[in-house]
Amino acid sequence: MKGLLDFILADSTKAELLRKQLIFKIVPMLNPDGVIVGNYRCSLTGRDLNRQYQSSIKEAFPTAWYLKNLITR
Repeated sequence: MKGLLDFILADSTKAELLRKQLIFKIVPMLNPDGVIVGNYRCSLTGRDLNRQYQSSIKEAFPTAWYLKNLITR
């Protein structure tokens, strides 16, 4: 991730062209509560957040719901 950020924020012509043509929406981590206990894909409730984007329910999976809405804007 650091390499990507360094590249797109650099003063190079390629990075400048990308910034002009694209909108970058960078999300650092959706699952901090699960990661803190060693679950890299699952939340504290044991649900795999990577599988909740098709039918995410705001109350049950708020991180997936908000990310989906951010991306679709």
